[in-house]
Amino acid sequence: MLKRMIPLMLLIVLTISGCNSGNTAEKDKEATTPAKATESKPTTITYQSENGPVVVPADPKRVVVLGTYAGDVLSLGVPIVGVDSWAKSNPRFTALKDVQEVSDESLEKIIELKPDLIIGLSNSKNVDKLKQIAPTVTYTYGKVDYLTQHLEIGKLLNKEKAAQAWIDDFKKRAHKAGEDIKAKIGENATVSVIENFDKQMYVFGDNWGRGTEILYQEMKLAMPKKVKEMTSKEGYYALSLEVLPQYAGDYLVFSKSSDTDNSFQQTQTYKNIPAVKNNHVFEANSKEFYFNDAMTLDYQLDFFIKSFLGE
Repeated sequence: MLKRMIPLMLLIVLTISGCNSGNTAEKDKEATTPAKATESKPTTITYQSENGPVVVPADPKRVVVLGTYAGDVLSLGVPIVGVDSWAKSNPRFTALKDVQEVSDESLEKIIELKPDLIIGLSNSKNVDKLKQIAPTVTYTYGKVDYLTQHLEIGKLLNKEKAAQAWIDDFKKRAHKAGEDIKAKIGENATVSVIENFDKQMYVFGDNWGRGTEILYQEMKLAMPKKVKEMTSKEGYYALSLEVLPQYAGDYLVFSKSSDTDNSFQQTQTYKNIPAVKNNHVFEANSKEFYFNDAMTLDYQLDFFIKSFLGE
């Protein structure tokens, strides 16, 4: 019996030995195989601005905005540490409540904020000095269309995909709203956008904020011929109360400021405008309505849907 068990025991010992040998070899192989190098993300990117390439942070954390783009930056979730007075006074930009108000002339304030990126307009003052504080990129207003402008801000902030996703979604929502509005008010109904600023009245074309891009470019609503003619050069046109009826469409969008005199609304000239008599005037807070950044565009679109469709 013992003689029969010896070969079996030897077989078991050899098998266990072989397994251990294989495990040891595998461990030795693992020990000699170099670990995969961890890919480090770049700290900077090169942005192709309208003035040439600019090296900017890949993940900016302290941005100063000296133009009309604060809403674009905020919509992409990038922190702002300084903005101009226009953005600061916008009631909808609640995220800017504790942000420092600056201008292109308050260089010392901007230095104290230690920005890692500065965004401004091409006509900003002291651009050369701003460039010494932090990478500075400026844009010429209207050089590209308003949605391409948001995409450019996305590229600058290294968030191009997020910017493009917002653009695609916005266009779908705006086109749908436009179809619904035209179905309700008629294909040929005209819309005018006016504003009373600093004792002067203005009417706007299709690319000057105040929701004009949405109404005319995306929704394809009709602009009165007189408005189209007089705004074709500058994008806006200053007019008097006496001639306002000539520029008023079937619907009036009034970008209204409480800081200026709006007593013209009590005159017979204004009250006799057909859009006024038909209760086709939609008043918006001008401080919330000025620009065409992503956050403002979202608000303007919602405003038009509620005003025209009652939704």
